[in-house]
Amino acid sequence: MTASLVPRLQRCDSPPRWPWLFCLFRWYARRYAAKHLHAVRLSKTGPLPARPDGPLVVVLNHPSWWDLLIAFNLSGLMPDRVHWGPIDAAALQRYRFLGRAGLFGIELGTTRGALQFLRTANTILGDSRATLWVMPQGRFADVRERPPRLRAGVGHVLHSLERGAVWPLAVEMTYWDERTPEALARFGEPLDVEAHRGRTADEWTAAIEAELVRTQDALAAESMRRDPQLFETIVHGRAGIGGVYDSWRRVSAWARGERFRPEHGA
Repeated sequence: MTASLVPRLQRCDSPPRWPWLFCLFRWYARRYAAKHLHAVRLSKTGPLPARPDGPLVVVLNHPSWWDLLIAFNLSGLMPDRVHWGPIDAAALQRYRFLGRAGLFGIELGTTRGALQFLRTANTILGDSRATLWVMPQGRFADVRERPPRLRAGVGHVLHSLERGAVWPLAVEMTYWDERTPEALARFGEPLDVEAHRGRTADEWTAAIEAELVRTQDALAAESMRRDPQLFETIVHGRAGIGGVYDSWRRVSAWARGERFRPEHGA
């Protein structure tokens, strides 16, 4: 695909989106994360950057099934923006309601799918309030994989924009002291579109990939420290073992006049 194709693909109908359904699914994603994770945490040393003046593309790595739900939870940090994201068209056939919650289907691994993504992305990003969350690895990939090998479509999207920004976002799942895992995230340095208008699509892809690698490395170092104080907790989830064992611990704490703390680390 060449950059010359971009202008011919800019005009298309915006995907259907019901704001109330997006908010409902974000509420569900928060409850689901709280039920199955110990916490969703955002690095304090890679905080949410200043709000951009124009459209925003958030580029995530793709280590697990949880990534979409993590994105929905983090979208709550930007309540004044309109959030979108691509999803495998085959998966969307199984979960059709997501097609009204800000997700649009694309055919993975085909030229038609790549053109479809580019065309829809350019339509969405015509709105200055739009935020497009993408995982351009296009597959599940281990967090230790370097480089993350991004597909070229994201570079073509940035090449076609006149203003806005792209934010790398590193995510990973890890276990610390509890039975349930931690979902960790860290934003990297934003890349301003107007400041790099001369970049080709390939140069954009390489620049995003390089910044995503730096962000992943920084998040990995924080994850290894196992210190929740390095993170802002976005969602508080479950702790403890549950069942009879935690019931006994609760009674024992009550008998000692202490407050029961389910966390193993406590």
